[in-house]
Amino acid sequence: MSTENEGTAVPSAPSAPPVPVAAPEGTPASAQQAPPPYPEQPGRASEPGQGSEPTTQLPGAVPAYLPSSAGPTGSAPDAGWPPPPPPPSQPHYGGGGGGWGEPPASGPQPSRKRPGGLMAAVLAAALVAGVVGGGIGYWAADRNSDNSVSGGSTTVSAADAPALNREAGSTAAVAGKALPSVVTITAQAQGGDGGTGTGFIYDKQGHILTNNHVVASAADGGDLTATFSNGKEYAAEVVGRAEGYDVAVVKLKDPPSGLKPLALGNSDQVAVGDSTIAIGAPFGLSNTVTTGIISAKNRPVASGDGTSDKNSYMSALQTDASINPGNSGGPLLDARGAVIGMNSAIQPSGGGGGGGGSQSGSIGLGFAIPINQAKTVAAELIKTGQPVYPVIGATVSMAEGGDGATISGDGGGGTPAVTPDGPAAKAGLKSGDVITKFNDVPIDSGPTLISEIWTHKPGDKIKITYTRDGKESQVDVTLGERKGDTR
Repeated sequence: MSTENEGTAVPSAPSAPPVPVAAPEGTPASAQQAPPPYPEQPGRASEPGQGSEPTTQLPGAVPAYLPSSAGPTGSAPDAGWPPPPPPPSQPHYGGGGGGWGEPPASGPQPSRKRPGGLMAAVLAAALVAGVVGGGIGYWAADRNSDNSVSGGSTTVSAADAPALNREAGSTAAVAGKALPSVVTITAQAQGGDGGTGTGFIYDKQGHILTNNHVVASAADGGDLTATFSNGKEYAAEVVGRAEGYDVAVVKLKDPPSGLKPLALGNSDQVAVGDSTIAIGAPFGLSNTVTTGIISAKNRPVASGDGTSDKNSYMSALQTDASINPGNSGGPLLDARGAVIGMNSAIQPSGGGGGGGGSQSGSIGLGFAIPINQAKTVAAELIKTGQPVYPVIGATVSMAEGGDGATISGDGGGGTPAVTPDGPAAKAGLKSGDVITKFNDVPIDSGPTLISEIWTHKPGDKIKITYTRDGKESQVDVTLGERKGDTR
């Protein structure tokens, strides 16, 4: 499978109840000295004075002086508005001819009607509302909103939401722990060209693991910058890179203290259906977290960035976690937060390449280099600065799809297809043989064979199944080695 590398007013008070028809019992005699009341008219409450509007007190605090009072001059207030007596302990709500808030009538009613009873009734209502609570107070305001002075609104305060606790093992917890160890890498060539990718802290010395195609443009005298999730930037340099594996190691020039390398898992133990978490900088959007599952294992992938004819090969972990250009080199985590792969390639939409300046997005087919392979390559790059590849010493056809990997007629440039005295030659393999299995893994093409070879180390003994003239045979091959990338 050939794929594409991806890298770059205050509420108005309600109206008052009707004016009481008489003052409450027990009103002091001195408070009852007032001008004679005006004759009552049908359907109209008693008025405090001629030509004035009925005076009502809104619920709430009782004012010290009436609007018509002269103020604090030392003279007594208007006799028509005596100080209100203490509110009755139980307002009267019916019967006996009393008004709203008036105590039960007992004995003959006074001959004069006092508006002072309004004050007592309103005060009693305010006290009752205060005792009952805010819920009833809001209900009363809502019920009386049609009769309010200005028809204002009511403000309700919301309670603070409780703190959220992320359980260990949740995506949020895993991402929160991993993000400080993931960096966005900006690579710029001397000519100004470059791009953005991702990497993650490999050790406390400041080594960062990423893809070769992320840093290749800055490998020969360009500039590399690593930006952490907190926004801090550090200059970096290339330690070594393996073009065939698409793995590179860079190092911070002045690493900060307290670096926390991500834990590395075991990619051989990954199962299809396991949860995955990918972290990267898709299209430059740093610190992006996506989730998915392992969709397949041992997926043979030949990937390129669309700018050269040099491919890398991997027996990849396939995931449906969203991976886009810029995710390259970022970690693929399991549910524990351990790195199981390094995101490296995607299958673009329509199967086309991403060259020529176009950048295809995720369609749910992402591929990661298994971490067991990536850490083996990284260790060699840190140690020697160059990669080491296992080989069988034979050139095979790179046509994709078919019944196996066919050993070519020649090795190109006039060299033999089977290296003399190499591993394949020692095992008796010849040009024209078709390799169909590598150990127990079916082989359908040259890229698939290379992908499987590179999951091993030089010196490993492998059983190869092949056909010659229609006859199937098996041989044991001890893998050789090749140091460095061919140019």
